[in-house]
Amino acid sequence: MQLIENKRLDEERALYGVRDALVRECTFDGPADGESAFKECRNIEVENCFFNLRYPFWHVQGLKISDCEMTHLCRAALWYSDEIEIKNTQLHGIKALRECGKIRMQDCDIISPEFGWFSHEIEMQDCTAESEYFMLRAKDLSFKNLQFKGKYSFQYVENAVFENCILDTKDAFWHAKNVLVKNCVVKGEYLAWYCENVTFDHCLISGTQPLCYCKGLKLIDCEMRGADFAFEKSEVEATLTAPVISIKNPASGSISLPGNCEIIRDDPASRGEVYFTA
Repeated sequence: MQLIENKRLDEERALYGVRDALVRECTFDGPADGESAFKECRNIEVENCFFNLRYPFWHVQGLKISDCEMTHLCRAALWYSDEIEIKNTQLHGIKALRECGKIRMQDCDIISPEFGWFSHEIEMQDCTAESEYFMLRAKDLSFKNLQFKGKYSFQYVENAVFENCILDTKDAFWHAKNVLVKNCVVKGEYLAWYCENVTFDHCLISGTQPLCYCKGLKLIDCEMRGADFAFEKSEVEATLTAPVISIKNPASGSISLPGNCEIIRDDPASRGEVYFTA
């Protein structure tokens, strides 16, 4: 493996087509303002580098990034790449990850609107993220200890597991399919409308008008705060650990919860049962 170390690289396609290389303590910045530093590369390790230019990692196969900084000017950093490991790295440019696969991320800080679109096989652990439309249409996902803030997250995702995450987000999980959210805090309005086969297991959920027009929805021992007009037109099986404000026209299934709440029935097709426990 060749070593490229302590260099300032700012020209167009500075390391185009490089294979089997360790790039250490380099700076991708300068007056030439070149793009696509690592385009069409293979088997690359990048350590302690600074990226302030656009499109550095496109069409890269086999990539390890650690202890790096990608600024807000490093837009669209990773596209069309596979077999990626990213550790202890800042990704602060817009659209930082798109149409990539087989990705493992740990201890990363993400500030990137439109992150993760159309990507697959992503594992993310102990990361923070701030984004809009985070992970749109991504598939085969695993998130552990993610702290997320933003709007319109996880729309159209499929085959995903979230464990011990804090998700502060509006309009999350719309049209999501085959998702498990376990031991998580989920805060936001209009949660998971039109989703299919989504399960919330021992979660704390807060926000108005959650979980409407769902199919195959399950809640296992969850607490819902500030929930009004909940479960409208949804097929749902739910056990709740605290009262809600109101439930409106559940399509089918059953909902059990302690105490009492307003039940709105103004649709004759609403067949879902509501049971109040002691």
